[in-house]
Amino acid sequence: MTRLIEVAAIAGLLAARIETLCIELLPNGRREGREWRVGSIAGEPGRSMAVHLAGERAGAWCDFGAADKRGDALDLVAQVLFGGDKKRAILWSRAWLGLDHAGPPSCELRSRRDAGSSQATRTENATRGAAMRLFLGARLSLAGTPAEAYLAARGIMLAKVGRQPRSLRYEPRCWNTEIQSHCPALIAAISDRNGTVVAVHRTWLQTHSDGRVTKAPLRDPKKTLGSYRGGAVRLWRGATRVPLSDAAPGEWVMVAEGIEDALSAAMGRADLRALAAVSLANMASLWLPDTIEGVIILAQNDPPGSPAAAALDRAVRHFQDMGKRVKIARPPPGLKDVNDVLRGEGAA
Repeated sequence: MTRLIEVAAIAGLLAARIETLCIELLPNGRREGREWRVGSIAGEPGRSMAVHLAGERAGAWCDFGAADKRGDALDLVAQVLFGGDKKRAILWSRAWLGLDHAGPPSCELRSRRDAGSSQATRTENATRGAAMRLFLGARLSLAGTPAEAYLAARGIMLAKVGRQPRSLRYEPRCWNTEIQSHCPALIAAISDRNGTVVAVHRTWLQTHSDGRVTKAPLRDPKKTLGSYRGGAVRLWRGATRVPLSDAAPGEWVMVAEGIEDALSAAMGRADLRALAAVSLANMASLWLPDTIEGVIILAQNDPPGSPAAAALDRAVRHFQDMGKRVKIARPPPGLKDVNDVLRGEGAA
């Protein structure tokens, strides 16, 4: 009984400092309202895992990509640092909370990381391999597929410009863990600085009885597979039509968070290169070659002072630190993003 009380007390103390704990354990995540969002328990950028930051559920979390991964703040420590080992998590948490009058057991943490590094590498390689197989196995041409219809419904008419991004493909049977079934999806390759596919972005689709194609009615219809920090979906090569690594000196590049926004901008400025960073958090680590002179960030109309606005500021500083000139393109008031502008929505 005493041990149960101790465990519950430690979990409660961790929950009281849950945001600080999330920043330390899952630094690639970001705050969204009353939740900390990150890709998964592995800690990559994304939104498939949520940790409650306030209220009665503070400290409760769920990795939606893995049905059996959920728990309280102490379980979070156990899963992130010790592969689920609760005993080691308790020792670490007591030290982190100052209950043992000592700092966190950094030596033990380093030992765990060293011991787990080979396993982490194997896991990352396996995930990267799965992402590559999914992309290579998908249909090369979007013509006549629900993916083409989905983009067209968003005002993105690839047929009119006569070019389809090589980074986009269509998969009619893409597995979705939320519904435990296959579903058609638009597949986008996320490439690292060398142009190697390291992850994929999936947008699951639904075809309606009237022929319309929209995102599937899922809790999270867009998810990534694989770690992609610093990478991007290379959607448009601009006037030069050469790979990003061969960009001509003085080139400017348009960078958006999402695929639809980047493609929407390319419909209007096909002479400029366009990239999708997949997430605002990743935009602040995006790699660009030295020959790129400037960056046009295709921002959404997020409220000042919001987490998204803060992430945008970090992205601006990142590009400036790289020596790039930076411009921010925003949609007119009343519109959310560049795709809204393309479709002529709102009062614009």
